[in-house]
Amino acid sequence: MEKQPKLSFASDYMEGAHPAILERLIATNTMQTAGYGYDQFSESARDKIRSACQAPEADVAFLVGGTQANMVMIDALLRPYQGVLAAQSGHINVHEAGAIEHGGHKVFALPHQEGKISAEAIAAAAKGYLHDANRAHMVAPGMVYLSQPTEYGTLYSLAELEQISAVCRRYQMYLYVDGARLAYALACPENDVTLPDLARLCDAFYIGGTKCGALFGEAVVIPKHQLIPHFFTIIKQHGALLAKGRIAGIQFDTLFSDHLYESIGRNAVDRADEIRAGLVRKGYQLAVNAPTNQIFVILKKEQAASLAEQVELGFWENQDTSHVIMRIATSWATPKEDVAALMKIL
Repeated sequence: MEKQPKLSFASDYMEGAHPAILERLIATNTMQTAGYGYDQFSESARDKIRSACQAPEADVAFLVGGTQANMVMIDALLRPYQGVLAAQSGHINVHEAGAIEHGGHKVFALPHQEGKISAEAIAAAAKGYLHDANRAHMVAPGMVYLSQPTEYGTLYSLAELEQISAVCRRYQMYLYVDGARLAYALACPENDVTLPDLARLCDAFYIGGTKCGALFGEAVVIPKHQLIPHFFTIIKQHGALLAKGRIAGIQFDTLFSDHLYESIGRNAVDRADEIRAGLVRKGYQLAVNAPTNQIFVILKKEQAASLAEQVELGFWENQDTSHVIMRIATSWATPKEDVAALMKIL
């Protein structure tokens, strides 16, 4: 008897791409266009992103993945003697294999609350550096890195983001937001931060495609034109310039047509809500009160091992000697049938 494939809730980029993107790629497949993002599709995508962000002068670049985007942007914005403040749980601090440090910039890890760092903690770090008599011998904090949603699936409110932005301005630090899962934030009813808000409050951010319906790709948005001189050359220098740039451009041109990007995350949030409600009904304990597409559930190690025979989940961390925290992630493509099957197994 053929073995049934496991259900997969390990991450939100396990599927390929939204059908509208695949159709567009096929329809344009034999066209010949300029390379390196100078094609008409990439320019159309830039215009649509500028419009969605209400940032008509913004520079927009398409990079392949999140780690690449973070590494390029942090290295491009910071001077060699500067580092970046981030949550201890931040992607650049935990899951990017030292990419930022490899680029020559220290990551200052701050304590967090369910993935979020506060304006007060950022201000304290900045003041601590300024008031240190030995600061000439130290790495200077030059940027604050946030994720929206965070690594724990939580959201910064507009008020929190405004406070953090004000601190960054006060201490002359850049504010950079990682939007790998931004579509899931935008689709979440609890969210009150819009793309125009990000463009108004941040020096740079990226709009995630890899985890949000694209085959690959992230759209970096720099609201102030020419904030980074020679940005194209810097991208090339980092080995991040895609020769067939139109492949990324077509994807984002599609995602930003007919409000697709704003709506594509809704399925993931709805399915995650169903799973959260089902877990609570069945008496499971959630480790984090997150409203987006990531669910963190506490399991006995024996439960997790048994569950792994039928379902792929993401290991997050050991809670203690006998319990683990496992992550359940839904996506733009998660079917209701998979959620129902998961609930039966649980």
